[in-house]
Amino acid sequence: EVVLHPELEPSERAVYDAVLAATRRDVVERLGAGASPLALLEALLRLRQAACHPALLPGQSAESSSKLELLLEVLDESVADGHKALVFSQWTSLLDLVEPKLRAAGIAFTRLDGSTRDRAGVVAAFQSEGGPPVLLASLKAGGVGLNLTAADTVIHYDPWWNPAVENQATDRAYRIGQHKPVFAFSLIAAGSVEERMLGL
Repeated sequence: EVVLHPELEPSERAVYDAVLAATRRDVVERLGAGASPLALLEALLRLRQAACHPALLPGQSAESSSKLELLLEVLDESVADGHKALVFSQWTSLLDLVEPKLRAAGIAFTRLDGSTRDRAGVVAAFQSEGGPPVLLASLKAGGVGLNLTAADTVIHYDPWWNPAVENQATDRAYRIGQHKPVFAFSLIAAGSVEERMLGL
């Protein structure tokens, strides 16, 4: 298990800090007025999105992100060395941002999320020897009940509150039938709420 800490670019840091300042003010006001503590969870959601990719935020756009560039580096090295990789995110909108980058890099992939109709077909294609070396999966759809032992690299793009959920996702590769060491990477943006989540 390896934790990688990408540093936010100055433009990303500016967006993150702006979200932090705005949400902190908003949450304090709303809680002071008797609002539900759910307001705090919404604020945390925005901060987590800002740490992953600015384009996940309403009204923001960005070509890429520090974390996405690091993901591409890890995948490029993994695929070049003949490995297969699982990439998990809790947001399908994030997977939508990863797809064009993989295409541009010439890295073949398949995808599994809640809208996937032929789950067995996607799994069979990935598991086959000549199948695509990368499987993008939503944590919810791909995190349980699948045998993906063709992969020996697992990348968690964003942390989830319950580590057991991430462990279950990693166990799609690290299970009976796996004959190789499995490397599980967690991408945790430096100086962000993600580091606090990891600490918890």
